[in-house]
Amino acid sequence: MLAAALPAGGAAAQSPAVGETSFGAVCLLARADFWGAEAGVARRVGQGRVAFLGAGGWQDGGTALRAEARAQFLLLPAAGGRRTPAGYYAGLGLAFAGAERRHGAAYLTAAIGVETAAWRTRGVYAEIGLGGGVRFAAGLRWRRVPAWWP
Repeated sequence: MLAAALPAGGAAAQSPAVGETSFGAVCLLARADFWGAEAGVARRVGQGRVAFLGAGGWQDGGTALRAEARAQFLLLPAAGGRRTPAGYYAGLGLAFAGAERRHGAAYLTAAIGVETAAWRTRGVYAEIGLGGGVRFAAGLRWRRVPAWWP
């Protein structure tokens, strides 16, 4: 019965799994500001994405690292059957931050963002979030989409 309700090819044919890689700049404004570079990998299926991010930079005049795991919900609207150029997303996760001159700490995180060319193999992104301070990030995102995907 359920198969009869799905379009030909099933739901998986409409929304392939997409691998993503990102690289950008990040700053975290807090009692001790963090500035650095961030790299990430993610897996997107439909309107969900699981992302793992790592950043290295400076905090309190010394080196610092930050690692984050996040689950995100993507709004990828289609206007009149056409794909729009931007996609919006929001996510929740966990982060760990440590620095040369500070004790490490774990944080719950929340973020919202926008990415251009959400349907293409590459685009740019910008996001703002909370978790150990106010976090700003922007960069490039590459996607590995199946060859048959339009």
